[in-house]
Amino acid sequence: MRLLFATNNRHKLEEVREILPPTCEVISLSDAGFSGDIPETGETLNANSRQKAETICQWLKANGQWPLIDGVIADDTGLEVKGLNGQPGVYSARYAGEPANDAANRAKLLREMAGMTDREARFRTVVTLIRGEKEEQYEGIVRGRIETAERGENGFGYDRLFVPQEEDDNGRGRTFAQMTDEEKNHISHRSIAFKQLTIES
Repeated sequence: MRLLFATNNRHKLEEVREILPPTCEVISLSDAGFSGDIPETGETLNANSRQKAETICQWLKANGQWPLIDGVIADDTGLEVKGLNGQPGVYSARYAGEPANDAANRAKLLREMAGMTDREARFRTVVTLIRGEKEEQYEGIVRGRIETAERGENGFGYDRLFVPQEEDDNGRGRTFAQMTDEEKNHISHRSIAFKQLTIES
């Protein structure tokens, strides 16, 4: 099965390729020849995920490539911090402004949370799959907390700050960035969402 993932984020692409079964060939936007911008004007993760998938479907049909692809997948992920009333949420990727910058986003989050004792947070991913005329959406959530300083070198985004609850429960307390890719993909929000996809041929 050939799936077009509506992203050019190398880290996300590699993650999803590891999560989905080997029977799925997952290609990126650049692999398919798409070089435009995808609007993300929704006010929710669900709306943005759907918008990205539908935009790429329209592009495939307009360029006669729809028969070459078995399905289009798109995701939108937000870090929701309890003490910040759910922020950065849908604005997580561009929390510190344009252009998007992971390091700047993490630095802003640490500034905004300075002095907070309640550091509860959760990662939430919404995935949209479009196959033919069928559209599905799935959600993955991982609860945890935000560290007071960055730890780890792996991953991307806010991974150096986020400790999933499972890590605290087992006494290790590692951030996502301190885990191997395999360990993270076993419990991550993205993994939970993508593993629900109906992708049987």
